[in-house]
Amino acid sequence: MPGDLHNHSTCSDGSVTIHRLPLMAARAGLDAMAISDHDTVLSARYCYEHPVQEGVRLIPAVELTGYDYQRQHRVHLLCYYPDTENAALLRHCDIMRQRRNECGLQSARELEALYPQFRTEQALEYTKDSGVLFKSGIMQALGELGLSDGIYGEQYHYLFGWNPRGIILHSPEYPPVQQVLEIAKAAGSVVVFAHPTVYKSMPLLRELVRQGLVDGIETDHPRNSPEDRAECQELCRQYGLIHTGGSDFHGSNHKKPHPVGTCTTPDDQIARIRELASRRRGITL
Repeated sequence: MPGDLHNHSTCSDGSVTIHRLPLMAARAGLDAMAISDHDTVLSARYCYEHPVQEGVRLIPAVELTGYDYQRQHRVHLLCYYPDTENAALLRHCDIMRQRRNECGLQSARELEALYPQFRTEQALEYTKDSGVLFKSGIMQALGELGLSDGIYGEQYHYLFGWNPRGIILHSPEYPPVQQVLEIAKAAGSVVVFAHPTVYKSMPLLRELVRQGLVDGIETDHPRNSPEDRAECQELCRQYGLIHTGGSDFHGSNHKKPHPVGTCTTPDDQIARIRELASRRRGITL
């Protein structure tokens, strides 16, 4: 049976606690699930500690964030079977935690001036698992107060949108994508380029593939365009890359819901990831 290799929990910006995700995968008929929270080793450590739960094999992962400064957009890299004690990886996660919190707290302070009902402490309740004040946590707090139309509705775009820019948006500085690739490889990860359509990343992806800097591509994702999906499949065939599928599950913290199992990865590709990670890490996974 296939596996869903892209899911988020309350260890980052998902709405579902990590221990509940495997049951969702089991009920969807999946044999494997990767929990790939943003710039944290919390979910990867959970998966190493619970290799099988509800009959589902859990694949440790982290979704690292970088920036393509040439084209001015974010880049997400899915990193499977990372060494969660690697110093470079831990340093990256700590830096991104601090930067996100600085931005989130600044946004929250500005919200207090806009809405007398809102208090930063209420939004911080949503950080107990992740330690990070994500924008989704702020929006959940606003929703409880009746001040928003959903996590990613019009109110979100008014406050945090990119174009036009939201009135309280503060974006953390992201490291260059080349630096993040080096961190991922230093941690022994198998690196898969995530959802290339989301940040219009096909030009960068083509470069990285030609340079041999990624091991695979997330070809099947709810937001990949048919054109990009077809090109990604061809790139995987031409360069012998791993191809994966993932739902990018965030629970209720999503504009359009995609349940676990919406997009999946075939067994043979999961086996390739595990075999490559075992060789890199020098251990049996």
